[in-house]
Amino acid sequence: MAEDWPADWDDLVKGVGCGMCAQGRPERTEYGVLIRAGEHTDAYLQRAEVRPGYSLVVWRGRHVTEPTELSADEATSYWADVLAVARGLIACYRPLKMNYETLGNSLPHLHTHLVPRYRVDPAPGRPFPLGPGEAKLPDSEIEHQAARLRAHFERHPNGAGEG
Repeated sequence: MAEDWPADWDDLVKGVGCGMCAQGRPERTEYGVLIRAGEHTDAYLQRAEVRPGYSLVVWRGRHVTEPTELSADEATSYWADVLAVARGLIACYRPLKMNYETLGNSLPHLHTHLVPRYRVDPAPGRPFPLGPGEAKLPDSEIEHQAARLRAHFERHPNGAGEG
């Protein structure tokens, strides 16, 4: 059975009512804790207990929904930040594989999910089954992990280096 796009989809694509634009550049959101701030991006360790290190890199320049809407310089900056965060997550968590998911189907604002994949995995060889209702990390645990990641990025701004 096919579902319809939300009634306000066209407005959201234009940035009208965009939750990511409205939040500014906070240290904490309902969904995550800031681990790295770039010139045009913020990276958040997610509260959802999807996989250790599951993070989101959010474009913080003007509202865009697709990476194709970025200028060449903006695109270079965005993808360099995504890769820096991925390098830091790989250094700190040592996953077998990192998935990069730039979706925007539920919130049309440019952002990329970084999903570390480990030996114990619910869908090896397939996309990770992200879904609603994931358990949340306890505040003390997410703060501990976020502090560790921020310290890593202070030592290694491009993410490379030992965790």
